[in-house]
Amino acid sequence: MAWQPYVDTNLVGTGQVTKAAIFGHDGSQWASSAGFQISGPEVQALIGGFTNPAALRASGIHLAGEKYLTLRMDDASIYGKRGTGGCIAVKTGMAVLVGVYEEPIQPGNCANTVETLGDYLRDQGY
Repeated sequence: MAWQPYVDTNLVGTGQVTKAAIFGHDGSQWASSAGFQISGPEVQALIGGFTNPAALRASGIHLAGEKYLTLRMDDASIYGKRGTGGCIAVKTGMAVLVGVYEEPIQPGNCANTVETLGDYLRDQGY
């Protein structure tokens, strides 16, 4: 499956997500927007937060060298805030979608965009 079009069209292309990436549950990068490089340890910590949230609650979410305050987490979604922007990570059966937004994008619009793609991928068996 080609994953880059999901980042380019369904996430960043909507205008509701500034930067995005898609990873496998093993931490391998499947697709990313230009210049958005999340390190291996950052990805592993983020993925680990879905099953063991204590570390992300304590130390925050780190993406591409930026730290986000953890706002909300459950077994399917993790939300973070940094200044006037923030992030959302959504876990599907095979992937983790990461979306980052910056002002003037509204948090709810970014969350809806990433969550909607996550729901679609779950429905498709991913």
